[in-house]
Amino acid sequence: ILFLAVFGAAGLLYPLLGACLWAAVVAYKPVIIVHGLFDSSGDFKNLQRFINESHPGTNVTVIDLFDRSASLQPMWKQVEGFKDAVYPIMQNAADGVHFICYSQGGLVCRGILSTLSDHNVHSFISLSSPQAGQYGDTDYLKYLFPQFVKSNLYHLCYTAVGQRVSICNYWNDPHHKDLYVNSSDYLALLNGERPSPNSTEWKKNFLMIKKLVLIGGPDDGVITPWQSSQFGFYNDNETVVEMQHQDLYLSDFFGLKTLAARGDVIICSVPGVEHVWWHSNETVFHSCIERWLV
Repeated sequence: ILFLAVFGAAGLLYPLLGACLWAAVVAYKPVIIVHGLFDSSGDFKNLQRFINESHPGTNVTVIDLFDRSASLQPMWKQVEGFKDAVYPIMQNAADGVHFICYSQGGLVCRGILSTLSDHNVHSFISLSSPQAGQYGDTDYLKYLFPQFVKSNLYHLCYTAVGQRVSICNYWNDPHHKDLYVNSSDYLALLNGERPSPNSTEWKKNFLMIKKLVLIGGPDDGVITPWQSSQFGFYNDNETVVEMQHQDLYLSDFFGLKTLAARGDVIICSVPGVEHVWWHSNETVFHSCIERWLV
């Protein structure tokens, strides 16, 4: 009877010890979250909770910069500010970090990844971000530029004054492609659509990521076309051309085709999610994000 009691206790103890040792050995990489247009760090409490429930002990930082109206500042200025904020986190993470970057923040993160030669980002999770640009009559556009519609916003965006507003830095008018290529101080350079002396270095830096996760969906309502979240975009007939047929992919300007050839581009499309809910939707987290935070 005594033998059975001891053996039974040990039988319960060993799995418990194993679980404790596993928790001690497996440490999750820090997660850095970068917000989008008109957001602030306080908008990401649900996402933080999802991460902490699924990966206990994860160090999650939502960068509190360029909040609300300050998110309209030029994209390169935001890149420099966010870069200064995330770099110390990277330096303290010997095994690397993960990026979750929402909406406009996904383009900020691309700027960081392209220009920071010693970053250690493993998963770059782009959460409903206009990676190929934006072209749509959305509520955001009506609020920001009430006197403009999508067809004539290029008159403002493709000027030196317009390029001082973040949304104009990635406004991509498919009917005025030459103006976009020659005037966009941000996205056309990042996408390699306009040659830059930094292109080779930026491509090398960007390719240091291990996974690129592109999340979006047909009911987004803000990112236009929604396929821009996965590097699809309009041609001059406003027909969506998918990523694999885009020049920026075929010519591998910044490494997208190389990443895909490595098997490191993950496409995750979720219907029924409006733009403002991507970071608060538990299904999106479990379907598209959770597995890449290891």
